[in-house]
Amino acid sequence: MTDTASRPKTPSRHRPAAARRMAALMALCFASGAQALNQEVPGCGNLSNAFGPWDYRIDRGEPLMLVESAHFTPIVEALVRGATGKLGQDIDYTLRAFPNHHRALVAAARLADRDKTPQPQGFNYSIDCYFERAIQFKPEDTTARMLYADWLARHGQRDIAMKQLQFVEAKAGDNPITVYNLGLVYFQVGDHASALRMAHRAAALGVTRPELTTQLKNAGKWTEAPPPAPAASAASSAAPASGPAAPASAATP
Repeated sequence: MTDTASRPKTPSRHRPAAARRMAALMALCFASGAQALNQEVPGCGNLSNAFGPWDYRIDRGEPLMLVESAHFTPIVEALVRGATGKLGQDIDYTLRAFPNHHRALVAAARLADRDKTPQPQGFNYSIDCYFERAIQFKPEDTTARMLYADWLARHGQRDIAMKQLQFVEAKAGDNPITVYNLGLVYFQVGDHASALRMAHRAAALGVTRPELTTQLKNAGKWTEAPPPAPAASAASSAAPASGPAAPASAATP
């Protein structure tokens, strides 16, 4: 029998590259997942997961590649069939590893609409729960909130949808893409006044895309933005350099 205890260990630098990469990835996975341990989403389970959870907006490297290449393939995203099992199982796996995976949230909503059920086969949660998990995981993710608002509005919950959009508007700042997309969702939920306001604001921020303007015009809700108020500096520059001298009677004795 070979004495394995006396066998020299292979130096780490000689390990296959794939093994070293996987070890590093699992260490990173543990560090990321620790942030979500015991983060309970009321009625929608816990965010802790064996792989992840990861933030779809910033974790764009190997974890995303591994999940999408195995579970969120183009065939899955197109709702044709599953890649490793049932279609719903692959979307569920993706959304447990990346709770705010925007494209997977869209696919989940489309599957729920197609199958006419809030919890298609293979889902561990309802579609509302997947959205709630996404915004609980990363509350500042404005895209996830806009997708949720669209879903809510299309399923008779416009008041809740508007609360999501108002949150996004408060966080949008001068981000032209967020402002423009917010206008599109406002239009979809039927708030044409807010959609028009966002269209004007996006244009002032340099957005030139025509879709929102076209939608508002087709709905008869478009008006041109009011002209900007004259700059205070221009008004002050037009004034005399110094005012008239005060009358002698007004001078301080």
